[in-house]
Amino acid sequence: MPDGRTILVVVTGLSGAGKSTAVHALEDAGFFCIDNLPTPGVRASLDALRQEGVERIALGIDVRVRSFLEGTTRVLDELARAYAPDLRVLFLDASDQALLRRFSSTRRPHPLSTNPIPGHERAARAVLEGIQSERDLLSALRARASVVIDTTELSVHDLRAQVLTLFGPESEGLPRMRCRVLSFGFQYGPPQDADLVFDVRFLKNPFFVPELKALSGLDDSVRDYVLDQAEAQEFLQHAGALVEFCVPRFEREGKSYLTVALGCTGGRHRSVALAERLASRMEGELGMAIDVVHRDMERNSSRRRDALAAGDVGKPELDGGSEVRPATGREEA
Repeated sequence: MPDGRTILVVVTGLSGAGKSTAVHALEDAGFFCIDNLPTPGVRASLDALRQEGVERIALGIDVRVRSFLEGTTRVLDELARAYAPDLRVLFLDASDQALLRRFSSTRRPHPLSTNPIPGHERAARAVLEGIQSERDLLSALRARASVVIDTTELSVHDLRAQVLTLFGPESEGLPRMRCRVLSFGFQYGPPQDADLVFDVRFLKNPFFVPELKALSGLDDSVRDYVLDQAEAQEFLQHAGALVEFCVPRFEREGKSYLTVALGCTGGRHRSVALAERLASRMEGELGMAIDVVHRDMERNSSRRRDALAAGDVGKPELDGGSEVRPATGREEA
């Protein structure tokens, strides 16, 4: 049995008020989500999850559980005593007009019109009748709620942001957004999944220094060559400040992954050295683990070493078209 405390969130509310959006947001925040589970099966499911070390769990409960809805508040109290003393119930509500509009746009029937609850009144003959019946059936759960969100004026993005503010990365014990810093070579094409892209080809290129050409940005001599440039330090200050400004705001909006890409010509020297240093800065300033990926660092590395050993430098095909310009020691713009 895990030693950490179980975080249990129950998501409930009116049909059409955004429960699916809330459950998906919690899933993206690292919760194991179970939707529409009959209450008699809840304890067995929680036992199984805890045995596997799952400590963040979200349950979706609404009128679709039909007759099992009765006694739900009693079951929640039992769960709070047995599993999670700080169990929280999130109830999603909206005005009748907003719910009617949403059902009209999706053209779906109200759950109580197709699956009436045994022992209660007949099936709802209209959406509004179903909404009113559902309010009565969920009144006890609403009274038990820790948080009530009225989604009448909220977009799906607004609702997602509110759920993540309550239970997401800013909440105690929950995982942060996954960030990675990626180095790449423009000659192989920019990465398709990058969110922020920086072009560092304005810096002097170690490729044109014979003793550095066969090395990479992970080697001390190349790293020092790149980072000793005043423009490289100024770039790191500006890029670091921008990323540190953006990350918490991306998290607040519910973004799950962020890729910051730095590109040079071949993706072997400048972008590698700067990616390592930027990632180190982000870890220190943001207090989060950063994945570092060097996409193109090893491309043609053996050919470069062979060329260096043979004295065959400056051939375009060995560096994707970049030629040595002896007059300046720099590549053409």
